[in-house]
Parts: sequence; structure tokens; C-alpha cells
Amino acid sequence: MFLISHRGNLNGAEFDQENKPEFIKSALNYGFDVEVDVWFIDDNFYLGHDSPDYPIDHNFLKNKKLWCHAKNLDALFELNKLNCTYFWHQKDDYTLTSNNYIWTYPGKPLTKNSIAMIFGKKKININRCAGLCSDYIAEYR
Repeated sequence: MFLISHRGNLNGAEFDQENKPEFIKSALNYGFDVEVDVWFIDDNFYLGHDSPDYPIDHNFLKNKKLWCHAKNLDALFELNKLNCTYFWHQKDDYTLTSNNYIWTYPGKPLTKNSIAMIFGKKKININRCAGLCSDYIAEYR
């Protein structure tokens, strides 16, 4: 079962910390996988949800515990060149990740191969999926 921190959050959304490299490293140090928002602009990778806020070395993104959410087409293209886990989605019900899991929008039906996105503190039956991604991921440990 993958327990994936949404942008580094463990016990609720900390909007001012999300996607900051040190915040991501902290969640990784607690043993969680982490979903990060990745941009590629002017030959450089960045983390950030709505904009490319934090420059990041491409080697950082090769961490097997990161799930890289491409935020622009160039990021998707460049992530495909790295040995990392990545995906693209906007408002899709489902999208296939590069490691063949089904990233699933909140509230949509799940399969044993799904990564369930959970907004808020809603609890789900964790036996119905391969992993969870949440701002409250520490509550599932």
C-alpha cells in the first residue's frame, strides 16, 4: 500500500509549505511517498502548484518515492526522459502513471491498481486500492 503525501502535507494542508524541497524531504524522512508538482521552464525543473516556485535539480526527481505531477507539457516531456514516476492530469477521472498505476480523482470508483486521491479527512476502504494520496496521509499509518 502506497501512502502518498500530497505536496509534502502529513496532517492537513500547509499551503505556504507545499512543494518546498525541505518540506518534501521531511515527508520522505517520515517514510511517506510524496506527490510533487513539477514544471520545466528554460531548461530547468521547478516545484510549485500554480507556478514554478522552487528550482530543483533533476536528480532530486529520480527518488523512487516521488510521484511527479507534470504541470506543463515541457515537464511531461522532460520527466519522460528521467528514470522517475510521473503523470499528467487536470480534471480527468483517471490517468495512468508511468509505473502503470491508475491515479484516480476523488470519489471515483477504485480498482486494486488505483491510487486514490482523497481531499479533506474523508476515510475510504484502503483494501480497494493500491495506494492513497492525501493531505492527511499520517492518519492512515
